[in-house]
Amino acid sequence: MKSRTSTRLCAAVAALGIAATPGALPAQASASPPPRPPSGPTLPLGPRDLPETRTTTTLQPGVTLTRIVRGDAEDPALHWTVEVSIPGGDTSPDPDAPPTALRDRASADELAADLRQKGFEVRVEQVRTPRTADYAGGTLGWRVRVGAYDEQSEALAERARLTAAGHTGSAVYTGWDGEATDRGPWRVDVLTVDPRGFRGSLGASYGPDLEARETTSRLSASAGATAAVNAGFFVLDPKAGAPGDPAGVGVYDGRLLSEPVAGRPALVLDDDARATRVTRFTWRGLVTGRGASLRLGGVNRVPGLIRNCGGATGDTPTSLPLHDVTCTNPDDLVAFTPEFAGGRTPGGEGAEAVLDAHDRVVEVRSPRGGALPPGGSSVQATGRRTADLIALARVGETLRVHTTLLDARGRPYRPSPRTDIVNAGPELVRDGRVHVTPAADGMVHPGDPSWYYGWVHKRNPRTLAGVDAAGRTVLVTADGRGTRSLGLGITESAAVARSLGLRDAVNLDGGGSTTMVTDDAVINIPSDATGERPVGEALLVQPRPQGG
Repeated sequence: MKSRTSTRLCAAVAALGIAATPGALPAQASASPPPRPPSGPTLPLGPRDLPETRTTTTLQPGVTLTRIVRGDAEDPALHWTVEVSIPGGDTSPDPDAPPTALRDRASADELAADLRQKGFEVRVEQVRTPRTADYAGGTLGWRVRVGAYDEQSEALAERARLTAAGHTGSAVYTGWDGEATDRGPWRVDVLTVDPRGFRGSLGASYGPDLEARETTSRLSASAGATAAVNAGFFVLDPKAGAPGDPAGVGVYDGRLLSEPVAGRPALVLDDDARATRVTRFTWRGLVTGRGASLRLGGVNRVPGLIRNCGGATGDTPTSLPLHDVTCTNPDDLVAFTPEFAGGRTPGGEGAEAVLDAHDRVVEVRSPRGGALPPGGSSVQATGRRTADLIALARVGETLRVHTTLLDARGRPYRPSPRTDIVNAGPELVRDGRVHVTPAADGMVHPGDPSWYYGWVHKRNPRTLAGVDAAGRTVLVTADGRGTRSLGLGITESAAVARSLGLRDAVNLDGGGSTTMVTDDAVINIPSDATGERPVGEALLVQPRPQGG
């Protein structure tokens, strides 16, 4: 487990409710003068006349939590409705395409006409999205909606009636659409770590092993953390790889344990919180032995499965970043470290060179997969790479794995043992200016505007991170997918980050993963119906180690 030894701060009576209750703020944990909380203008959400409150609590010296609540408790203009999936239809450019939330105007009109004949109250709405730094925006497509209801239960009943009529759809709240006129409410929690008063440690933890998923609250409690938020993207579906495995760069205590999605941004943290930064990474990896070398395709992931893509030439469908897509490559070479799955590697066709703690080959096994020796590692090959590995690896000889991170200029980047790096995307703020990069970071899916509509355009729970002009690390969660907090679109996230004074900022994993924990209590409201979601890793703020 990647963690740092620390003492535990005693929990106090909660300032706004019981500490164990989700959504409650913790009590002040230190009598020392608090660092200056996030200041500046009100959040750039909704009309300017909306009420906004900010409550700041000191969690430990140099660490504050600010809860921001903005907007009206209830906006009478918002309602529940049913968004109907639009089939290709006779007028569609691709009549055989599966049903989707958005399509061309003719297909939407065709569906609406059919629904009206069946007695449904229908409307067709154009969806326009803002321009970003690398995406033109404009019209994404047209959606078809049925009815307007005060209660979700009424929308669900109408959806059932639609299903009986042969259609599919979902009950949605119009406050999630992202309209600038919406009056909220929004609930945003902001952790600020000020290195001028901070004497603890700041970093990332993936838990007992890299592959397994754990909740943010469990990762926090296991490390004795004062506060925590969920971190980077990870594999969720076993068909996409090993659940819990970072879907992008992962560096822990200076060691590269997961390769970057080529060129995507990452959050770099030093444990003293004095050098937090956003950097874009690529990498190179080699396996060397007997005067020859082979190029690596990955580190600590299931061979042939590249979540979020951005891998090597030959990956299908692309070697560029493509978010929430698993690219494939039958001819792969992947290195494994003891941190993966408790020292057991994934099985399958191909070959595996097993190394001891001194990088000597102790076994070449086929099929691949199994236990590693204590402190050992391995290299797995599939497809056409199998023969290459077998030719290079000889039992009793040395086989070394070399990995190097490269920064945005292609220069080697060598993190210190006190550095952690987690994957992120898209970029939100650069040099104090809004700079949103969905196209570069794989959030624009060619031919599928519905994906952009749901993930980027619409409001969702979000987790953001960055650094302000004073060098303070700022970690932000915004609740969403409810009526008590509408969530944020990606461009809204960028505007919020900038309004909080962030000089550089990125989007971390969000949706059901968005979680903030203080003193072992989840203080936000995770959006999954089952409660807090197990995640791949979390960012931890820890108190000063005993005797440190």
